[in-house]
Amino acid sequence: MPTVKPAPTHDTLLYSTPCYDLDQLDADIAFLGIPYGAAYDQFAVSSEQSKFPDAMRKATDRIVRGLDHYDFDIGGTLLDNKPIKMVDCGNVAGHPADPTVHQKNAELAVRKILKAGAMPIVMGGDHSTPIPIFKALEELGKPITLIQVDAHLDWRMEINGVDEGLSSPIRRASEMDHFGDIFQIGLRASGSGRTEEYEAAVAYGANLITAEEVHNVGMQAILDRIPDGGNYYLTIDADGMDPSLMPAVLGPAFGGLLYPQMLTLIRGLVKKGSVVGMDVVEIAPDRDHNRRTLIAAGRFYFNMIGAAVRAGYFDKKR
Repeated sequence: MPTVKPAPTHDTLLYSTPCYDLDQLDADIAFLGIPYGAAYDQFAVSSEQSKFPDAMRKATDRIVRGLDHYDFDIGGTLLDNKPIKMVDCGNVAGHPADPTVHQKNAELAVRKILKAGAMPIVMGGDHSTPIPIFKALEELGKPITLIQVDAHLDWRMEINGVDEGLSSPIRRASEMDHFGDIFQIGLRASGSGRTEEYEAAVAYGANLITAEEVHNVGMQAILDRIPDGGNYYLTIDADGMDPSLMPAVLGPAFGGLLYPQMLTLIRGLVKKGSVVGMDVVEIAPDRDHNRRTLIAAGRFYFNMIGAAVRAGYFDKKR
């Protein structure tokens, strides 16, 4: 009777090396899972999106069949035969008795990654999970331009007394001295944002760019508005994409960004200045069909790394 070979399982993203001690981190690229954020009520302590980091790792071989495989998106292998070190730092730990421990640990983990000189690439739960990342970016000691891809504005001051929830990440970033320009790309329909949040974003000077505008003028025209030579952090909410590309989200909105537009954005940011990190959030794996949403997210990570490698981001370190 023939032996059936089981399907491969992946404990790390993109065949990276596991890292068990952030205090001993030696890497160019560090993957990190942040499953939880700040919940608005007790029923949202563990959201559907908290499963995303582990599901993302398991989809590795659907993103790329191997690090030695030629990829047409980037014109070669992922690391381009360079001695670049990718590690997976696992998921940030929490504590059942104190929901805020998880956020504190997330901030500390990202600070350690940045101190080690690695690029943090984060698999997040809901869109509150980037807030500790935003805080940690203070470590870089330089102004950062925030690039958000999202259907929603995310400028709420608070909900149910929670001011670091999924509707507030851009409002919180706007209050941090190390953030300057903010570009919000893919806006459409309505979410938790009210007129007062829109007015707060406008008063700050945030660049509010609808998905319809991107479709009309093209992503390159949007890129041209972003100042050259900056330090960019990219946060991607999966519902910023059209549901035909990333269906496994809790708040789908039609008319979103498309895969070629996202590749233009990612490659353009890498060439324009220095991308200091990125995250993808708001993916509910149980709602995914044929892992389309996971694969799309993985390809965003893949293309970011491939573009950064070819732009020489890690050459000096090695």
